[in-house]
Amino acid sequence: MAFVKIWIHVVWSTKNRESILEKSKRIELFKHIRQNAQEKEIYIDFINGVEDYIHALLCLNADLSISKTMQLIKGEASFWANKENLFSKKLHWADEYFAVSVSESQINNVREYIKNQEEHHSKKTFAQEYKEFISKFGFQIGQG
Repeated sequence: MAFVKIWIHVVWSTKNRESILEKSKRIELFKHIRQNAQEKEIYIDFINGVEDYIHALLCLNADLSISKTMQLIKGEASFWANKENLFSKKLHWADEYFAVSVSESQINNVREYIKNQEEHHSKKTFAQEYKEFISKFGFQIGQG
């Protein structure tokens, strides 16, 4: 048995940054994402978001890559939400996502950051936050 504990902070958005994730129904979506992830042995420690994007803190499963993990989470969530007519529009995710490793010493800071997304989002757009992440973590645009 492999023992793996790799913390990942992931962020993904709705396609074209459409404001689809209605506040009153987001909790239901987050609950479903957690349940689905648990069934696939993906541990989601914390999840939150706003109208057009989601942040999650998760532990990477020893048998799954980040890309497979995101495919399983995003694909199943939109399938389920659309089947249940959860939102007033069909839910589609953007293809891209952001993922960065988190050191054990920063877990509580990342949880707090994710927890306060609505307050944070009121001061900064997704585009501004995206640019900050790209710069802070040294990503090159076009790097996959």
